[in-house]
Amino acid sequence: MQAGSPPSASHQQVKPSSTASSTGRCGACGPGFASPLDAMKGPREEILYVPCIYRNTGRNQPDFLATVDVNPESPNYCQVIHRLPMPNVGDELHHSGWNTCSSCFGDTTKKRNRLILPSLISSRIYVVDVGTDPRAPRLFKVVNPEDVFWKCNLGYPHTSHCLGSGEIMISTLGDPAGNGKGGFILLDGETFEIKGNWEKGDKSPPMGYDFWYQPRHNVLISTEWGVPKCLGYGFDPNDLKKGRYGCRLNVWDWTTHTYVQAIDVGEDAAPLEIRFLHNPDAAEGFVGCTISSAIHRFYRTERGDWAAEKVIQVPSKKVEGWLLPDMPGFITDILISLDDRFLYFSNWLHGDVRQYDISDTRRPRLVGQVFVGGSIAKGGTVAVCGDEELQSQPDPFVIQVSSASRRPISALGLQARRAAGASPGSRSRCFCTPSPARCRRRRPLVTSSFPPPAAGQEGVGGAPDDPAQPGWEAAVRHHVPLQRLGPAVLPAAHQVGQFW
Repeated sequence: MQAGSPPSASHQQVKPSSTASSTGRCGACGPGFASPLDAMKGPREEILYVPCIYRNTGRNQPDFLATVDVNPESPNYCQVIHRLPMPNVGDELHHSGWNTCSSCFGDTTKKRNRLILPSLISSRIYVVDVGTDPRAPRLFKVVNPEDVFWKCNLGYPHTSHCLGSGEIMISTLGDPAGNGKGGFILLDGETFEIKGNWEKGDKSPPMGYDFWYQPRHNVLISTEWGVPKCLGYGFDPNDLKKGRYGCRLNVWDWTTHTYVQAIDVGEDAAPLEIRFLHNPDAAEGFVGCTISSAIHRFYRTERGDWAAEKVIQVPSKKVEGWLLPDMPGFITDILISLDDRFLYFSNWLHGDVRQYDISDTRRPRLVGQVFVGGSIAKGGTVAVCGDEELQSQPDPFVIQVSSASRRPISALGLQARRAAGASPGSRSRCFCTPSPARCRRRRPLVTSSFPPPAAGQEGVGGAPDDPAQPGWEAAVRHHVPLQRLGPAVLPAAHQVGQFW
């Protein structure tokens, strides 16, 4: 559930949704909650919205938004109850965001009734109506890629945040031709028309990805993944040491919208998800670096500028049967609990989710760890030869699918399954880790458990062997080439020597 917060605070980027969170709890309240702590005391979610991706799964079908019932009292608990297919094929839905945030909590005219779905590959932006019927969302508006290209000279949108002004801000990875360029798209919060760029001035960072803002400290900090036209072909070790992956946190002046500082977190670190603490007075937070498998704490110094220090390092494992002899953890997403007590992050390749106590933000303590998939489980194609943390390879995660069958599944597949086991009609599919020869091909790595659609229920359920997966397989090495864009779409400046 998206947490609310004071007008000056930023907001969680993970977007599972709740009918309770989108309806007022008092006559004088706007959307969300007055503070993160109030959100913790609020009602639990009843439904979740999960982007599901068909792109390059072998099926020429559009991505879709799945609605998942998470009410424990419901007979459909943890089942997909509705599918909303997008009108185009090959988008690759990514992060999602709300049209209105808790900065508007005091404005009773505002409603949290639209979900924003940027498409990482096609550069489309979908606006979904989740207010009319929360259990059966419908498409409200499509922002076409040519509008993004021409009006903003940007492409490959990623993170969507709602602003206290009522506008919607979306970060991007590059320019229309697939070159790296950090920038931000502004959408009108009512019409969802593109208003232009948020950033001003002549300076811009060489890459983009995620961002978070803190108005009380007059700052926005963005991150860098890599050059889109290189990422599109998957992870290639030959791209390392060539400046094709990000290495900076980029600091912006929130008031003037200008780029003011770069913080180096290491060559080819690829800093991805960034999170401020929820306390709006706290001038610090954490960022996860994927390729370097490190967590950095960023903070404002006594001089008034910003700095970063590494506070967690996940050791690589010596392996055989994989792309490289050293397998990093490959941190893909991070979250901070609403009370700022714990940091959570996922090691996508190793397959573990970790919990750290961050009471002392400079010295996080590992207090919880669970393996729910990954590439190093026993019985797979990868053999671990050297491990600084574990005595042996972890057992595969097993879930009861039927009385006669137990099969290993991976972490993301749990999003559409019962907490205490799969629903009677679901089936588990196990995908082994790709061999080095297949490392540049995207393969489904999580289970699907969508029930077959009932007669007349268009868009609900799916075939038991459906390759579309809840969530995003957050790894560079499984991305495939970006779409080629014709000269009729690209601005003139990008038509000469188009990428590839």
